[in-house]
This record gives sequence, structure tokens and C-alpha cells, in this order.
Amino acid sequence: MRFVCDQKTISDAVANVSKAVADRTAYKILEGIRFVLNENSLELTGYDLQLGIRTTLSVRSSESGSFVANSKLFGEMVRKMPSGDLMIEVTENNIITIESGATSYNMNASDADEYPVLPEKNPGNEIKIPQAVLKNMILQTKFAASQLDNKPILKGELFEIENSQLTIAAIDGYRLAVRREPVNYDKSVSFVVPAKNLEEAAKLLSDDENEICSMFLSEKHIIFEIGGYLVNSRLLEGEFHPYKSAIPSNCSTEMIVSRSKLIDSLERCLLLISEKSPSPVRCTFADGQVKIKCNTASLGKVYDEIDADMTGSPVEIGFKCRYFLDPLKAVTDEKVKIQLSGSLHPMKIVPVNDENYIYLVLPVRLPKE
Repeated sequence: MRFVCDQKTISDAVANVSKAVADRTAYKILEGIRFVLNENSLELTGYDLQLGIRTTLSVRSSESGSFVANSKLFGEMVRKMPSGDLMIEVTENNIITIESGATSYNMNASDADEYPVLPEKNPGNEIKIPQAVLKNMILQTKFAASQLDNKPILKGELFEIENSQLTIAAIDGYRLAVRREPVNYDKSVSFVVPAKNLEEAAKLLSDDENEICSMFLSEKHIIFEIGGYLVNSRLLEGEFHPYKSAIPSNCSTEMIVSRSKLIDSLERCLLLISEKSPSPVRCTFADGQVKIKCNTASLGKVYDEIDADMTGSPVEIGFKCRYFLDPLKAVTDEKVKIQLSGSLHPMKIVPVNDENYIYLVLPVRLPKE
């Protein structure tokens, strides 16, 4: 079989599909990309049994056939070929030739017969959402998903749709991120998607709110249709943490503060924090100011003050610096609202004008100064 395609087009497609290819596995065929040629259409699939990415390219050919090529080697070969048209041929004894002018590569291929089949989308259960909105929701919550294996369900993000509202929530036992947006879907559903698979889907999502992502839900899989790509993810099984009960409904201290100034101050603190010196950030909310201190015996200390609009009682409280910083970098509002109910209760961060985004972080006990 033989086909002609554009070098950049196939190189970009291979790079994207390769994100779903298994890195090292006893099932060697999963380290490859499956190519299926049907005359002028070439389908590329990467699949590690948990995440699958598939796309289709227009090529020039009058033939049909299929093969599997090692994703890393094939990807590097097409990336290093000259720009313009590539001629790709696969012989009956599974030798791939990639040619452009006088430049050519050869590599071995494998039969595609043993390559696993991806689940197909269920058009009867389709959820549509603007790509930019879904991308924003994922990026504003994914960092709060657990990295540990002791509770596998928390390595995913909960998708809930009730009363035509989509909620995405992530929790790791120390912090919680919740993001809400209206969606045109009248059923009630709940499922958990691995955070690492959502991160790959987010890389394909556009920032254009006119571009739509369709999600197709089945019993064990979710398929995201993003432009010319289908991203297939297995769902996690089990009961997600009942996060709603953790969100406080009132507070004793509230302040509105510049997000950028808070980020700058916390990044100064990061200079003094390491795995060997995991010092907490000491925050004092009082007298219309946020006073931030970080003291590491082996490195030094930092102090900063930020003006804020404050109501309520003064509070001194400590946090892991990164846990305080992550949500501030995820939101885009010029100012954020911080709500507290004492030094031993979670801090709540929300936008100033609405609560379509909620972030909670547990405090840490502060050493005596």
C-alpha cells in the first residue's frame, strides 16, 4: 500500500496521537500507532487501554490497508523529513519506506490485526459544551486531583450534571477545586474521568468559544470529540468523595485582594521552600492587610504586606505555599475573595462576582515564632 501526505500534517497528527501510546509495556503493539488507509482517508490511532486518541487525515491514494508503526521512531522520522509531500509505502513483508525527494527512511511495521479496538461513541448520549469553557474548567481543577494510589478514585475528576449545570470537582484530601458552568443537557449524570487523561484532552481543546466539544458517555468510557480528534478515556469506578459537605456556607473573615500581588508574594516565598525545608507560609489577615511570612532556618526568611478590603475578625493561619498558589494561577480575575472561619478551618477562594469557581485548602499548624 502507498499514499502521499503533507509532512507537517502527518507529523502533527502523529505527535498528538502518540500521547495515548503506551511507553513501556509487555504488549508491544501498544507502543505503536495503528494506521488504516482507505483510499484518500488515513486513520491514526494511539491506545494504551486507558486512553485512546484517534484522528483522520486526507491523503492521496487509491489503495487500502493497515499497519502499526512504533510511534517514537515513526514520529521522529516524519518530523525530520523535508517539508512538503511525503510518499509512504508499506510492503507485503511489513517494511515502511518514507520518501521525499532524495531523502528516505526505512523501518519495520507490524500487522494491525492484534491492535485493540477502541469503543465507539454513542450518538444517543451526547453532551455539547464550548471547547474554551471545558478547557478552562479542566485547567482550573486538575491540579487538585490526587497523585497517590491509595484512593484511585481521587486520581480522577468528578463530572456531575444536574438541572442543566455541569460541575467538575477534584479533591486530594488537602484541597478541593470545584468549577460550574451551564450546559444544554436535561439528564442527570455523574462519572469520574482520570485527571491525566483530561490533561491530554485539554491540550487539544481550542480557546475559541465558537468551537464545540461533544462528549459521548457510555457505561465505562467517555469520548471527547475535539475538532478532528476523538479522545477516548476509561472511567474510574467507585464512589467519589462527598465534597459538597466540605464547602462552608458562611465565614467570619472575608477579604478581597489583588490576585497578581498575592501570586508575586507567594512566589517570593517559594524561593525559601524545598523538600528538605518544607516551611509553611504564615498569613495574617488583619487591619486591611494580608501579611505574609516564610522562615526557613537553613535558607532565610521573607516578609510581605498586601493591602486588601477586609471585613470580620483578624486571623493568623498557615498553608503549604504551592496549595495556596495553584488556584490563584488558575483563575483570571484581577481580584479574588478569600473567606476564613478561623485558623483551623479551610480557606475558601472564590471569584469576586460569582461562585462558578470554588477552591478550598486545609491549613497547617504553625510553629511558634
